[in-house]
Amino acid sequence: MTFLKGDIMFTTRIIDIKEKDRYKRFVDSHPKGHFLQLWEWGQVKKGTGWEPLPLVLEQDGEIRASLLILKRKLPLPGLKKCIFYSPRGPVADLENEEQITALFNGAARVARDEGAIFLKIDPDVSCHNQHFQEILQRAGFKKNETGLNFEGVQPNFVFRLDITPSEIKLLENMHSKWRYNIRLAGRKGVKVRKAESKEDMRLFYELLQETAQRDKFLIRGYEYFEWIWEYMVEKKLACVFLAEYQGRLVAATLALISAGKVWYLYGASSNLHRNIMPNYLIQWEMIQWARQQGCSIYDFRGVSGDLDEDNPLYGLYRFKKGFNGDLVEFVGEWDKVYSPLFYWLWTKVLPVYLKLNRALLRSRKGQEISGEAT
Repeated sequence: MTFLKGDIMFTTRIIDIKEKDRYKRFVDSHPKGHFLQLWEWGQVKKGTGWEPLPLVLEQDGEIRASLLILKRKLPLPGLKKCIFYSPRGPVADLENEEQITALFNGAARVARDEGAIFLKIDPDVSCHNQHFQEILQRAGFKKNETGLNFEGVQPNFVFRLDITPSEIKLLENMHSKWRYNIRLAGRKGVKVRKAESKEDMRLFYELLQETAQRDKFLIRGYEYFEWIWEYMVEKKLACVFLAEYQGRLVAATLALISAGKVWYLYGASSNLHRNIMPNYLIQWEMIQWARQQGCSIYDFRGVSGDLDEDNPLYGLYRFKKGFNGDLVEFVGEWDKVYSPLFYWLWTKVLPVYLKLNRALLRSRKGQEISGEAT
């Protein structure tokens, strides 16, 4: 699709696999590049039922902006309907309203072709960027209220560490107890290594299962991590770190890398040997690795925006804060609605239906148990 803005001609189109390397180079080299916008991440999500649609905006034959759209078909018989989601998109010059508007106009054209109800975005942009939020409003986006914890699709509050200072300075800037714990783990003999095979990914996953059971949270099936291995780790877009003590795995993490940044995506720890502080040493090893890759930002990912010490999530905030990062709040989730009626059904009616359905299932289950008891 071609747009004429003043004297400038823009073209938007969905690219295919033949241009994946060109697309990756653009995202990887852009200041707003993000691993969630990579073509390879789209392939990971494809395994979970999303169809990736990498949209590019071109001017004079060069990519100027991009938006990795993930499409999810809705099971509505006889109707061609779907939803669009672009995690941490767009990848664009935040000051260039002409480019951003043309990119979203291109997304609207794709939405018409595909039957999309809406496009959801949660850009990697600080909440202090009022100009960008005004651009979104003029483009027809509306902001969603997602709360202070993890109610949104992506965390709205993260901790980020500038890793351009020297390693000595980074250690000096940490809380003294964090430095102590890093050195304690080293003195106790904890060794951190990078995963070398899928067998190591299996070890990581088993430890993640142990962690999830202990801390009572849900995790994805192993095949999801196999896709991450295939599309991210093997292409040097991710790395698995394993911390071992006396030949036993005691901590493990998964880090993603793109556009001069590293993200700490998953962490796991054993129920044993927690007093030797492997979680502190493995974070330090990841930070050092990020510096060796030429990155300038280490992103610890999500924390709660509710900093009350009574919040159950405060411990997570405290752990990440000890490394001396900065708390960053993003602009949040925004929806561009293409079909108001179906959007209303999706946001208002469907949640009520699902809630009633779950209550009905619980009631039936209770009756069955009661019947069995009598």
